Amino acid sequence: MTRKSLAPTPIMTTRSRVAPAPAQVRTIERHNRATRWFHAVVYLVSLTLLATGWWLLLGGEGKPSLLARVIGVPDTSLHKMTGWAFALIAILGCVVGWRGARTFVAESLRIARSDGRWFARWPAALKTGRFGWHDGHFDPGQRILNLVMVLSLSTLVLSGLGLVTVHGGPSFVWLARVHKWSTYVATPMIVGHILIASGILPGYRGVWRSMHLGGKLDRSVAQRLWPAWLSRKS
Repeated sequence: MTRKSLAPTPIMTTRSRVAPAPAQVRTIERHNRATRWFHAVVYLVSLTLLATGWWLLLGGEGKPSLLARVIGVPDTSLHKMTGWAFALIAILGCVVGWRGARTFVAESLRIARSDGRWFARWPAALKTGRFGWHDGHFDPGQRILNLVMVLSLSTLVLSGLGLVTVHGGPSFVWLARVHKWSTYVATPMIVGHILIASGILPGYRGVWRSMHLGGKLDRSVAQRLWPAWLSRKS
């Protein structure tokens, strides 16, 4: 009878059989790719529209701006083309992305009892990040900003298109006034949105990732700004 070596048999422990648990995902997608691209295009066109509009409003007509010199088109022509482009982009966005547009309007019109408490805490939260609780996709401040921005930009573009088609007379004067005042309303809304979305303010630190570089938002930021939305998505 041949002797067999009595080498110890390796024991398969429970730890060696079980795959290591994946690390907890620290980010979440706030906006999908289509929304982020639409947002980028609208911003590019809106800023061009405002830049050329303010240049003309402040008496720059006949003196090409830096943007006009780079592109090689007079500011007046560039402003008109940008206005038509904005109108076309807005229409295509509403038609192609009608579900997203419907959600945007519905969420922006949402009103809750907790909105007052959110606004009461908002000034201090700009620094501390301790925002009041809300249950919307947008916080109460965003809802107001969305509505004012959409209405002012729509008025701006429609009155601008009217100025292109109407030549002189009382209608032209009235459209020019509407166009000017809608510019006064839209400009601070856009500047405020950029200020908050950039994450410069301590309370909004990190929020810029929701629309840029893949749209991956840190969960701690989402919990701070949109707690109920994060709970529904998790």
